[in-house]
Formats: sequence, C-alpha cells, structure tokens
Amino acid sequence: MKEIKGLAYVLDINNINTDDIVPSHCLTIRNPSEMAQYTCETIDSDFPQKAGRFNIIIAGENFGCGSSREEAVNVFKILGIKAIIAKSFARIYFRNLINQGIPAIVLEWEKSKFSEGDHLEISLGKGIIYNLSKDQEISFQEIPPFILNILEAGGIFNKIKSEL
Repeated sequence: MKEIKGLAYVLDINNINTDDIVPSHCLTIRNPSEMAQYTCETIDSDFPQKAGRFNIIIAGENFGCGSSREEAVNVFKILGIKAIIAKSFARIYFRNLINQGIPAIVLEWEKSKFSEGDHLEISLGKGIIYNLSKDQEISFQEIPPFILNILEAGGIFNKIKSEL
C-alpha cells in the first residue's frame, strides 16, 4: 500500500460525535458537496475551508460516537480527508471509515507529537507515521491485512467489485 502524505489538522477533543461531524439540520440536504460545507461547523466553522489544506485529522478519544450516519464519513471523503488518526474510535464509525476507504488509525498520541500543519507521511503497511515537521517517527498498531486490502481497493464496495 502506498504512503499517505498530507498536512495535519488537530482536533484535540474527545467524543466528537456524528452530530458534530454532520449537524442534524444538514441531513435534508441531498447534494453531498453542499452537505460537506457544514462539516464540523459546531467545532470549527472554518473546517471545510481548512480541509482544502489539511487532509489528515488528528483527534481524541471515541471519535465518531453517536448515531450511525454514512454521511458523517462521506463528508470527509468529499473534502479530501485521506486518513483519521484518533486515540480511539466508536466501533461502527471505525468500520464505516474503512468501508469508505478512509484509514482509521488508532494511536495514543500526546500533544507534543502533532501540531496543526505538520507534514505527515503515513505508511499503513509498516505501521509508521513520519512527522516530517518534527523529524519524528511514530509507530501505530499494525493494521490487519484484510483491512489493508479494503483500503487499497478504495473501500468495501470496490473490493467486492474487484472480486466479481
């Protein structure tokens, strides 16, 4: 699997739920790109614009908790988010990210490890995050091969289509 390269956006907040990611008032919007313009507005009203520059999210514990909403993953994909690193994920949200082809990396990180705008390279196959801005190498738990295969295919539907 190739490396993911990008800039870090740090959301050092625990329990970011799917209502924080996609506010309920947006669920009636049928245009996914329009819906994405409201992503995380309750946390950072400039997030959709920042996502144009930052494409790797660093978050706290229990990221994606709350109701299971596919939209709460789709908006990140639309905004070009390439990976999410969190101390922990809500289990359903973790799987929804993988199913949509967005790596969900579990990492107990400290504030000294990441700052907004850090240049990162992530090697999913090696389980290493290179923080080029801080000249640090950070290891994370190995991702099982079956999940790497789903991510390599760009999501579960692409993986299934490739096997037909």
